[in-house]
Amino acid sequence: MEDEFIYWPHPTPAGIRVEEVCGMESKSGRVWEEMARQIYCENGRDGYREIGYFSNGAPFLFGTQSRISITHTGHLFAVASLPKTPEADLAKFAPRTAMGIDAESVGRSQVLKVRERFLSDEELTMIPPDDLEANIIAWTAKEALYKAAMTEGLDLRRDIRLLSLPVIDRKMNLPGAPEPVIGKALINLPDSPDTPMELYTYESEGVSDSYIVTLAYSPKCAKYSRK
Repeated sequence: MEDEFIYWPHPTPAGIRVEEVCGMESKSGRVWEEMARQIYCENGRDGYREIGYFSNGAPFLFGTQSRISITHTGHLFAVASLPKTPEADLAKFAPRTAMGIDAESVGRSQVLKVRERFLSDEELTMIPPDDLEANIIAWTAKEALYKAAMTEGLDLRRDIRLLSLPVIDRKMNLPGAPEPVIGKALINLPDSPDTPMELYTYESEGVSDSYIVTLAYSPKCAKYSRK
């Protein structure tokens, strides 16, 4: 399995579709990322799909009106998507299309050393300094929220505020699984201060590593049915 790619599409209880590519651990760095990106593009339901980027750095798919967000860490490449929203301008922030994804290895202890750079004073008090899992959830949440904001220059400590952390959903989509614990956050946008956002986190198991994956989204965004 280490010399093969694994492509896994799945829904999430948050109503956001995530497609993951992992494996091929004989490759690394930029080469691995480009190969994983190719695997994703080749697995479009209607044929090959191509990723482009807006001027603010946010990704999009040519020929579709679906919001996407991308994350890559280690040997995980993941793309989150919303349903098509032809009524919305994907090049800028709107509650209807506000969504971002970020992932990090469960063992990324370096996050503890830089927590003062991305957590506010209130968040530093809320999140224990020795709780690696909670700090990684907070880091991925801040990064996912930044992507969802579609606004360059936001300060992670001042403009993106965590009100509560989600709990990692380790029973995602299993029969009888309880409702996931959703986190809450606020984004301070130039034209919309204290915009409410929600956070959903799950754990993805790669070939030789596991990853914490967080989705940030507006309560008003378009979502897929959970049925």
